[in-house]
Amino acid sequence: MQFGLFGSAQAKRGGPDTDSGAGFRDFVEYNVQAEALGYYSSFLVEHHFTGFGQVSATLNLLTWIGARTSTLRLGTAVMVLPWHNPVLLAEQAATIDLLSGGRLDLGIGKGYRYNEFAGFCIPMEEAEERFDEALSVLVKAWTSDERWSHQGKYWQFDNVVVEPPTAQQPHPPLWMGAGSPESIEKVAARGYNLLLDQFASIEQTGERIAIFKAAVESHGRKFDPMSVAVARSINVVMTATEREKAIEARMAGRQRTERLASHPSGRFPLQHQLLRRGPRRRRGRGALRHAG
Repeated sequence: MQFGLFGSAQAKRGGPDTDSGAGFRDFVEYNVQAEALGYYSSFLVEHHFTGFGQVSATLNLLTWIGARTSTLRLGTAVMVLPWHNPVLLAEQAATIDLLSGGRLDLGIGKGYRYNEFAGFCIPMEEAEERFDEALSVLVKAWTSDERWSHQGKYWQFDNVVVEPPTAQQPHPPLWMGAGSPESIEKVAARGYNLLLDQFASIEQTGERIAIFKAAVESHGRKFDPMSVAVARSINVVMTATEREKAIEARMAGRQRTERLASHPSGRFPLQHQLLRRGPRRRRGRGALRHAG
């Protein structure tokens, strides 16, 4: 088992007397200290249009952290592929991988916040198709030494060769966020690593790992426990009062996330519904019987 960080820096808005970059600089120092304490990795979110200063240029911040560290793995949790030009993303990720000496872990996902898709004027209904096409182009960009073309539904590229090459071959490890049994099985089928969210219960998390393990083995591969990352929020408190304040802050943060994720009609996108309720129990699955 390895321990790492998962989170986001925050910038403040304000007048000329406000140091907007203080939160980002503090976050970089936080990561430097984490490496000194033996932490294995740091995974950063990607979010947009929140109004409270979350990280939007995730790869830029990771590059800065990579320049200040030497062993810390540099991860994204996650880059939302439907929003990104996959060739540009491949180039940017490869550059970080080279500069850091092969320390990049690229977590990718479909996205779940309605307000972010609306801000980019991308229908959430296109998320699945955009994700699949972008992922195909991303991997092709990293693994092709010759020029190639792509004529897809959402992206088109003509006679390109993507540079620079990645330090890790054939490409940096890919991590995918998933919550439902079907999506977890897709991660296993693709041969990628699994990212599990911080809101699921211990029991749900155990079930999801069991589903992933069974799916990996069904494809004839040996399950590696290090191919699963589980996010958890931890507050260190000294008193009951501090504990209550931490719980209140945690609940407020979750409610804020749900507001950002929800459609104006009050409905939650399918991806977020799956994260909230966890996987369904299904009979006849041996892996579920061994969960936990």
